[in-house]
Amino acid sequence: MFKIKISVLLLLVLLTSNAMTQENSIGIFRQGNNLASSYKSAIYNSEDQSYILSAKSLDKREQSGSVYNDIAGDFIITANVDQSKMALEGRAGLMVNQSPGKNTIQLKATVDGNGRTYFQWSNSPEAGEADSNKISAPKYNYDVLQLERKGKTILMRAAHWGEPLQDIGSVKLEELGDTVKVGLFINSQNGNNNYDQANFWNVRIDKPVSENYNPGKEGWIGCRMEILDVDNGKRRVIYEKDDRFEAPNWMPSGDKLLFNMDGSLFTIPVEGGKPQKLNTGFADNLNNDHGISFNGEIIAISHHVENKGSLVYTVPIDGGTPELVTPEGPSYWHGWAPNNQEVVYVAMRKGSSGYNIYKKSIKGGDEVALTNTKEGEHVDGCEYSPDGKYIYYNGSASGTMQIWRMKPDGSAKEQLTFDARNDWFPHISPDGKWIAYISFPSTIPVNDHPSFKRVTLNIMPTTGGAPRVIAYLYGGQGTINVPSWSPDSKYLAFVSNSGK
Repeated sequence: MFKIKISVLLLLVLLTSNAMTQENSIGIFRQGNNLASSYKSAIYNSEDQSYILSAKSLDKREQSGSVYNDIAGDFIITANVDQSKMALEGRAGLMVNQSPGKNTIQLKATVDGNGRTYFQWSNSPEAGEADSNKISAPKYNYDVLQLERKGKTILMRAAHWGEPLQDIGSVKLEELGDTVKVGLFINSQNGNNNYDQANFWNVRIDKPVSENYNPGKEGWIGCRMEILDVDNGKRRVIYEKDDRFEAPNWMPSGDKLLFNMDGSLFTIPVEGGKPQKLNTGFADNLNNDHGISFNGEIIAISHHVENKGSLVYTVPIDGGTPELVTPEGPSYWHGWAPNNQEVVYVAMRKGSSGYNIYKKSIKGGDEVALTNTKEGEHVDGCEYSPDGKYIYYNGSASGTMQIWRMKPDGSAKEQLTFDARNDWFPHISPDGKWIAYISFPSTIPVNDHPSFKRVTLNIMPTTGGAPRVIAYLYGGQGTINVPSWSPDSKYLAFVSNSGK
């Protein structure tokens, strides 16, 4: 089972210059400002990938420090922050600076020791802190902060973990150059000889693509494999690649993930490492619809066959020769029945203008249609509950893509989410208590689930209740298309996207 080891904190202080070497980098950050002092420090915990920034002011002389990267063009920086160990006058958060130095263009998403949260900026190189503009957030104690750049405009969002991000404010600065410094900061001015300290985790800098980006022509941007603790929302990146991979399943042993990449399946230890290719015989054009039977003995795969489209096959858990399940295509696997003998999948068949949900025995026989979609309607992501009482799926019968469930014979269809956003791919935890799913912005066409969007991962009880957000990320297609709960129902694996 996946466990987080006790970590050794790497204290990086007394830096001799603002620039840090690759060896001296602090987590994802390559540079630090004003850290060459015994009054300031930056700590990176490589095990849980968190950061601690500290600063101490003397005689009310302000002390500030930051870690950052030089970023060209548009970006999104997101982080959780805990300011509870700061004095009331202390401030910490996310920063964007045009150049080092005090009198410069600066933008900050800030939370102070009082819990007040605000968006602050100076709009000319000559402006100092006293000349800054400020937009105060409507609530206190936000613990998720985000800054996004779109051209000359910087937007701030914030959330209490579990809630959707809220727009706090934005500003357009024509003086803002193409390359800016983006990172974390702390500011202390308490003067009481005590350190102010801010903790940061889930720190991500994403490079978004343009709205009309075509990965088929322009190439896929990079991916991260992440593991999420659903109880506290803390995430760890275990694998990265400057290309496409998708859709992790958790292997029955609990110590590896299974995912698709370059048309094949691979496994990787949950602690990270080198992916190992799984033998799937002639099936070398796999998509992101694959998963493991409840008894842990069989893998269902979806393999693209020329002139037929995607077809569903099965292979043994350790790999082997595929056995055909669906002779007719296109068919995309999504779930196993608890009896380990039937699968559910979405398929398009003759006479239908759209996809429907089907079930079929892996031993043969006729497939059974469980839905009958109308024109303009779409269903996807079908998956059995562990007790076999329901099949969960996402569907747009209401006009918005929402989470539904039905009985295994297709009867008693019931809508579970009522959201302005578009909700996809419900996954039921092995203990049967939780539904995890991905939520797309309402601006996305209702029947689409594209890559490279600001999305959230949400969970809600299977017994009913309000959903809550457990991850804020840049992703979409391939993030969580298939079941990805850990066997103990404590973690989720998923893929996020980011360009360089």
